[in-house]
Amino acid sequence: MSNNIRFAGTMPGRVEASDKTAWIGSKANATTETRRKTTIYIVYLIAALDITWMFIQFSITPYLARKLGFDTLWFGYLQTMVGVIQLFGGPLFGRFADVIGARAALSLACAANIVFFILLAIADSPAMLFVQKLPTVVMHVLPASQMVVADLSEPEKRADALSKLGLCFGIGMIAGSTIGGHLVTSYGERFAAYSGAAGSTLSLLLVLSFIPQTTKVQSAAAKNDSENKNKSIFSVGQITRLMKFPGVAQTFVVKIVAGLPSGIFQVMFSIIALEVFKLTPETNGYIMAYFGIAQMVVQGGVIGRLTARYSESSLLLLSIGISALVGLAQAYMQNVFQFCLTVVPMMFSLSVFNVITDSLLTKSVPSSDTGTMLGLCAAVQSLLRTVGPTIGGVLYVNYGLFSIGFLQFIGNSAVFLYLLQRQLNKNSEYKE
Repeated sequence: MSNNIRFAGTMPGRVEASDKTAWIGSKANATTETRRKTTIYIVYLIAALDITWMFIQFSITPYLARKLGFDTLWFGYLQTMVGVIQLFGGPLFGRFADVIGARAALSLACAANIVFFILLAIADSPAMLFVQKLPTVVMHVLPASQMVVADLSEPEKRADALSKLGLCFGIGMIAGSTIGGHLVTSYGERFAAYSGAAGSTLSLLLVLSFIPQTTKVQSAAAKNDSENKNKSIFSVGQITRLMKFPGVAQTFVVKIVAGLPSGIFQVMFSIIALEVFKLTPETNGYIMAYFGIAQMVVQGGVIGRLTARYSESSLLLLSIGISALVGLAQAYMQNVFQFCLTVVPMMFSLSVFNVITDSLLTKSVPSSDTGTMLGLCAAVQSLLRTVGPTIGGVLYVNYGLFSIGFLQFIGNSAVFLYLLQRQLNKNSEYKE
């Protein structure tokens, strides 16, 4: 009888302890989820600010370069130099983020931004303008932001989460282009550059205050596997081995071939704005703000809904097809109004293409390597900027604006037909 009494007396205590443990676990999970969301929101803010500073720089460099005696070809060489530097810096920066941590990587990128703008402010010769580009080797705030978001987002929601960074890009494009054009027109290039340095300092303070040292969430097996890997940041083998994962090499080829023609147009736009459309710095800022509005609408309100309804392979195919038509339209445009008509489909195709390819690639590798993979994605963009200015400069000088748009039409049409054929073959195999 006494045993029954003791048993009955102890049961409520056990139930209460179990409930308390469950409540503590639930509260801990809720706290972790809140911290995760807060970190992502802070990263979005840092990305928006960084793009703002970047477009302030875009408002400065073409006009400063012209004052220092640069012509179209030499400006192309300057852009090519940036592409070469970031081509090698991107994968190493991604590897640095995987090994050392997200906060260290973002801090390094923001600190490089500060140095970059200070050098831009004091540049008074063509040689100094080339020296000023050296910090771009680690100026990868946006790829670092993508790394954090990829680490903290669920795989099935990754494309939507990454697309929100595009929304930040649009906000930064509008703010940076408008502010940059106004600062250059009213106060000059030097004041605008110092403003960029001050803004980059703010970004650095946000990183140090809110971003955790590491954002990797790994299983025990994945953690043990990562511990056994070579931890050297400069390990070429650890970087290139990612190409051996299924589908990675093919996606990279598509990213390069389909992205090159549109990349050429983007890097040449500042020259096109000056020589074809005869835009002033302030007017050019308004055009870039229009780009930003279009990108905000696409990445903030369209891509998330599309990824929830359609497969990533179908969206990739759609983006490449639209890009081909945009190239054809741009080959025949004659004025700013006609160009503005192509902006919305252009931003749609670029946004969907970049988000989908980045999402596909990060899903193809272990979570411990997402930083390196996004670094390789950044290297692809740098490769396009490396060869883009040279190819674009030659095409523009010898054949005019038509040749750049027509190259985009031919290149993207070829990739579209290739992917369409592969998808049809897969569907037929699945039915059989």
